Amino acid sequence: MPPSPSKPSPDIVRLVKGEHGDPHRVLGAHTDGRGNVVIRCYRPDALGASVVLDGGERVEMKKVHEGGVFEATVEGEKVPDYTFEVRYADGSFPVEDPYRFWPTLGELDLHLIGEGRDEALWEHLGSHHRHHEGVDGTSFAVWAPNARAVRVVGDWNQWDGRLHPMRSLGSSGVWELFIPGVKPGDRYKYEILTRHGGLVLKADPMAFATEVPPQTASVVWDPAYEWGDDEWLRHRTGEEPLDRPMSVYEVHLGSWRWTRDADSGDWRPLTYRELADELGDYVVDMGFTHVEFLPVAEHPFGPSWGYQVTAYYAPTSRFGTPDDFRYLVDRLHQRGVGVIVDWVPAHFPRDAFALAQFDGTALYEHADPRQGSHPDWGTLVFNFGRNEVRNFLIANALFWIKEMHVDGLRVDAVASMLYLDYSRKEGEWVPNAYGGRENLDAIAFLREMNEVVYRDCPGVMTIAEESTAWPSVSRPTYLGGLGFGFKWNMGWMHDTLEYFSKDPIHRRFHHHQLTFGLLYAFHENFVLPLSHDEVVHGKGSLLNKMPGDRWQQLANLRSLYAWMWAHPGKQLLFMGSELAQEREWSESRSLDWHVLEWAPHRGVQTLVRTLNSVYRDEPALWSRDFDSTGFSWIDANDADNSVLSFFRRSPDTGRLLVCVANLTPVPRDGYRVGLPRDGRWVEVLNTDDAAFEGSGVVNGTVDAEPTPWHGLQSSGV
Repeated sequence: MPPSPSKPSPDIVRLVKGEHGDPHRVLGAHTDGRGNVVIRCYRPDALGASVVLDGGERVEMKKVHEGGVFEATVEGEKVPDYTFEVRYADGSFPVEDPYRFWPTLGELDLHLIGEGRDEALWEHLGSHHRHHEGVDGTSFAVWAPNARAVRVVGDWNQWDGRLHPMRSLGSSGVWELFIPGVKPGDRYKYEILTRHGGLVLKADPMAFATEVPPQTASVVWDPAYEWGDDEWLRHRTGEEPLDRPMSVYEVHLGSWRWTRDADSGDWRPLTYRELADELGDYVVDMGFTHVEFLPVAEHPFGPSWGYQVTAYYAPTSRFGTPDDFRYLVDRLHQRGVGVIVDWVPAHFPRDAFALAQFDGTALYEHADPRQGSHPDWGTLVFNFGRNEVRNFLIANALFWIKEMHVDGLRVDAVASMLYLDYSRKEGEWVPNAYGGRENLDAIAFLREMNEVVYRDCPGVMTIAEESTAWPSVSRPTYLGGLGFGFKWNMGWMHDTLEYFSKDPIHRRFHHHQLTFGLLYAFHENFVLPLSHDEVVHGKGSLLNKMPGDRWQQLANLRSLYAWMWAHPGKQLLFMGSELAQEREWSESRSLDWHVLEWAPHRGVQTLVRTLNSVYRDEPALWSRDFDSTGFSWIDANDADNSVLSFFRRSPDTGRLLVCVANLTPVPRDGYRVGLPRDGRWVEVLNTDDAAFEGSGVVNGTVDAEPTPWHGLQSSGV
């Protein structure tokens, strides 16, 4: 029986107080069991409301609660098609009723979400513009299992949380609402009533798009991009990443190159679409096989470089729309360039509008700060032991690969995930169930993530930034490994940079720093990183790490790059290093492209371009990167001369490359090197070549003679 204005039902009271978990039970159309349909709407501040039936008939509604609940009775047992007309002081407005629609999520969807097994989570949660029951609008769904009530607020309702309360869908923890008329581009958030009665305003964890920071609202987005990279994806699927050449150009999108804005005249970063052409042309010209973007998921704080993510499913809006980012990836693929993105599942920031205490409880993070708070970065650590949290992250990995077509994920800060005592003192961490320091939940998550990615997405790669001696990071899970495809070789990076920073006169005492890495070079599938981390926070540029005057610094830098490209493992070089940039990198300005006005800097750039060309053309330099049979020392022990020599072999062609590194500024006339056979050996590359602005002291060819040396049957000088 319809409630009277003098005594509204408890359901209506809870609705007006904003505490009802199932507003569809009160609002919308309901048969009363006596041959009538009761229709209610909730429009606070309205002066009156009418039901407008499909044929144009109008039925005046009466106010049944002073808070703005209106009700009308329509004869007939069938629910009619209808809309509302709502009257305010400034006029009347037609309103579609969100509470007359069925849920947009099915029982199977909710079951998988509730169990934390929905690997296509982004297709079900978040906002989705759609045509639902004959009406255009947007569905909203959010996981907030501990909330008392959830409302959608946005541009269409003047951010008034009273107008669009959501319904709780059973035990799944999901709240859902379809709102007619909400369109792509509309901004929104969720207003959440916590179990303690407080209100929090949150951006959508599953949003596809966001406002441009520092604004923090989510944005309804309807992906409409038509891909043109089918050939690339077919080729990718048929190849094993370990067996391909891989020379990576690491890029921070906001500081690679700036341009002058046509309207304001101010300098600004390139957009996604501008980068698609300019960065694409540059990477192809330089011969890199892949680009790796520092995190592109939305983040509020620019100086975090993207490593403090607040919207895991949204490319940052700083440089364009999600479809603009798709265009960037597509164009790179069409040029034959692979795309890797940095992915940050280890931690997230404490910003009040984002994941932290999302529904008033520690939902995504651990409640215990000894497990849920990161001491180094002031961030929060994901609760990897919670099924729904693991699902959120694993689905996110699949999202970037399937929806954004990226070819790989470089997983940040893996070491911080593996150890419960990472950066924590005695008494500041909680041992695992066996009393150890290993984070068993994080280990299980990483293994599951890698298994799912490699199962569903053949040809892609996952890369661990892991700085400890944890075993088998890049070995399959069925062999006890973590399941990554590759691991950054941080030990190689530290030893190599320390060696090259020494004055050549002292290098004889540090010879082992270059040879030590070959003792473990084949224990993992290593990437050799000279990354952004080595040119920030007062570390200076790679050029300025080198000893000596400027000419010597440039010569040392060229030697460093040639050593890296010749060494077993894939290469990664941070942008600007190929220019021999003099200043330390900053995210707040463009690279120093003007240094190319000077020939010595152009020489380093030419060397990197040539290294990439030689590398791609010589399978010996990449086909057995992770197999010790592809490498052997000729002489690893000539510390007095600071000279090292070794072979790289190709399994298919039988072609053999000899690499000799003279790491002092002293020409070694008459220096004899052992070779496996007689004949003429042709010099492929010499970093002292005048083409690279070196001194021009090169070998050209070497004629090997049958003089045994270094345990080999022949030798040459």
